[in-house]
Amino acid sequence: MVYLIGASGHAKVIIEILEELNIPIHALQDVNPAITSLLGYEVLQELPESFNTVTDRIIISIGNNAIRKKLTTLTDRKFFTAVHPSANVSRRSSIGEGSVVMAGVSINSSVVIGKHAIINTNASVDHDCVVGDYVHISPNAAIAGIVEIGEGTHVGIGASIIQGVTIGKWCTIGAGAVIIKDVPDGATVVGNPGRIIKTKSI
Repeated sequence: MVYLIGASGHAKVIIEILEELNIPIHALQDVNPAITSLLGYEVLQELPESFNTVTDRIIISIGNNAIRKKLTTLTDRKFFTAVHPSANVSRRSSIGEGSVVMAGVSINSSVVIGKHAIINTNASVDHDCVVGDYVHISPNAAIAGIVEIGEGTHVGIGASIIQGVTIGKWCTIGAGAVIIKDVPDGATVVGNPGRIIKTKSI
């Protein structure tokens, strides 16, 4: 059985991936007591005592990268990796535990996807890329070959990153941005060509 942690829109997409894969969903868990069900599945405020630490698995179904990281440090339970059957994933690539790959995604040869990452609808990740833990690549983003994306970075919808670029940790790449050079840790980049508008300490 799989349990989802988080019961919002992101969870809806993961639910439908699991349904397509015929993976049984036992329930969802969310701290908001006002949410009692989602797409016909029960939403609990905490995982039940019946949770089997040997056979049951968790997906953290929350889009916020920092929250996903925090929640993974609070449990030693095992995680499930979900890949939509319409995704095209090279057999020479790897996807870390707890990560989710949405419909229409292309992941080409020799790509390494870290733990608890989100590769969202119709995104493209080309050959020899390294995508860190807790990264979110938004819908229709295009990542060329030999790109490295650091932990916790969010690549916005429709963004493009040319080949060979390194993106630091906990960056924000704005929607539609075109990245043609390396981006340091903690930077927010927008526009075409991409320009740094602020940097935060990480």
